[in-house]
Amino acid sequence: MSTQPEIHTQVTPEELAHTFDEAPADVDLKIYAIEDWVTLALFWAMTACVFLQFFTRYVLNDSYAWTEEIAVNCLIGVVFLGSVACVRMSRHIQVDVLYHYLPAHVTRIMATVVDLIRIGFFAYGSWLMWRYMEIVADEEMVTVQLPRNIVFYTVLAAFVLMFLRSIQVFVANMRRGYSVLERPEEFQHAEV
Repeated sequence: MSTQPEIHTQVTPEELAHTFDEAPADVDLKIYAIEDWVTLALFWAMTACVFLQFFTRYVLNDSYAWTEEIAVNCLIGVVFLGSVACVRMSRHIQVDVLYHYLPAHVTRIMATVVDLIRIGFFAYGSWLMWRYMEIVADEEMVTVQLPRNIVFYTVLAAFVLMFLRSIQVFVANMRRGYSVLERPEEFQHAEV
């Protein structure tokens, strides 16, 4: 096993400094929906709770008990509302190996079936969450005098939004004539 020596080109500090002179990329905030901003706010609330928990536990040696429960509930909201963005942008994990080997008319049918199953799954998840909320309607959080319905309504809203976004993606796929499963390269930088 022979190894080639690495060749390093000398760079002056001025040349290195000029590599940072590139103009920053334009930021387009229009691609984000309201659920993205709510998710971001929940993420920062969770981060603040975790920091407060760390600070009170390790610096003050007197931990606030409520910070962990609030952080966990914020995490639940971040996960489910973040999933809405994944549905909207078709970014959930998907297996597309068969789409590369089968004829286009077969993959079109398969992609349509996947879209319909996704719509059905989120409709069923919304209904189940509604039923679950009827069962645990009067529960309160353990450490804070707040109703747990806050968390449950967030999850229900996320399921309903995923259902609506999956319908939106289905309509867009039907109009376009293909989905991300059939032509993933078309979705590398595009928004749905």
